[in-house]
Amino acid sequence: MKVIFLSNVAGAGKTGEVKEVADGYARNYLLPRGLAVLATPAALKMTENQRQALAQRQARLHSQELEVAGRLEGVEVRLQARVGAGGRLYGSVTAADIAEEIARLSGLDIDKKKIELEAPIRHLGSYQVTVKLSQGVAPKVRVIVEEAQG
Repeated sequence: MKVIFLSNVAGAGKTGEVKEVADGYARNYLLPRGLAVLATPAALKMTENQRQALAQRQARLHSQELEVAGRLEGVEVRLQARVGAGGRLYGSVTAADIAEEIARLSGLDIDKKKIELEAPIRHLGSYQVTVKLSQGVAPKVRVIVEEAQG
C-alpha cells in the first residue's frame, strides 16, 4: 500500500515521503495513529503544494537573513563596563548585553541565543563575535569593551 508520511517514523519514512509499505502496517499502525495517509492523487497534489510553499517560505526567510547579515557585517558595538584591577570587569559582558546594544544601534532585534560567545567577556578590549542567523549566514560583529567613566 502506498502512503504519504505525515511525520517521521523510525525505520519507515520521513515527513512528506511517499513510500510503499505493507498493507497491515499501514492499516493497523500508520493510518490509525495519524502518522501517514493513503497516497491518493489528491493527497499527492496537496503534499506537493505544501512542499512548494515550504520551499518559497524558506527562500524568503533566507533572503531576509542575508539582508540582516549585510546590515550587521562590520557593525562595531561599544560597551562600557566598570573595571577592577588589571582591566578585569566587575561581572561580564554577555550575549544579552551585545544583543541589546545591536538593537539600540541598528534597530535589529537579534535573539541573544544567536550570538556566539566562547565565554563571557571579562576583560577590556576588542572581540570578534559571530551572530549565527542560520546555516551559512553568520556575520561577524566587533565588540569593544571600554572602561565606564564615573
